[in-house]
Amino acid sequence: MSEANQLVIPNQHADLRRLALLASGSTGADIERLVRDVRRKTRRQQRSLTWGDLEHALLAGQMKLSDEVRWRIAVHEVGHAIAFCDTGIAEVMTVSIGIGGMGQVVSRQHHHLLQTQDWLMRSIACMLAGRTAELLTFGDTVAGAGGYDDSDLARATDHAVAAETRLGFAEQQPLLYRSVASSINELSLDRNLADRVNARLMTAEATARKLLENRRDELIAIAERLKDVGVMTGEEVRALLRTSIEPET
Repeated sequence: MSEANQLVIPNQHADLRRLALLASGSTGADIERLVRDVRRKTRRQQRSLTWGDLEHALLAGQMKLSDEVRWRIAVHEVGHAIAFCDTGIAEVMTVSIGIGGMGQVVSRQHHHLLQTQDWLMRSIACMLAGRTAELLTFGDTVAGAGGYDDSDLARATDHAVAAETRLGFAEQQPLLYRSVASSINELSLDRNLADRVNARLMTAEATARKLLENRRDELIAIAERLKDVGVMTGEEVRALLRTSIEPET
């Protein structure tokens, strides 16, 4: 194989994960066609094909977002990522923006943790941390945290409802079990239940706010990085968080 046809492979596995994430949603045929096109271009330029070339090509195929939207999404997703890291609920694998016009934090839950009420409330705080990061940074939030059944607000509400109706964490009638369908419907009929669920959500949001207020500088710094590169690995996020709290020597 001539030099122009070779692929210069980086030493860091983080670059491979970044490419894999950028390629999510693409078929094998899509990737094969993209590699052919990029290889053809580098041949004309008489240089080796690098993974950076593939990254640029993959990014070029993503939905174009304005700088304002990218910045907003970056802040939101980094809020989630910091909350996962600091609460210890899950390990952040990747954080991305622009894929499918949205942002995403891919995490791996720590299954060794006991699923206590404290664990549940920390989990809810992580779900609300994206929206909270927006409020801290911009003073308002966009509708993206809600609006559909798999949204941050929907999942946080479902967890809070479960605490009050199915998991035995309620102060009132903790032994009374109610099914998922019936308990969700009761929110619109039982004002007392709705108030208790909302109180849990407010408590979790306050936890997320306190956590992110203490990490405001890191939130901005990591979000700025994410806005520029589009994809960060969990290792990169954790490294920036560790660096910020290293004691002076």
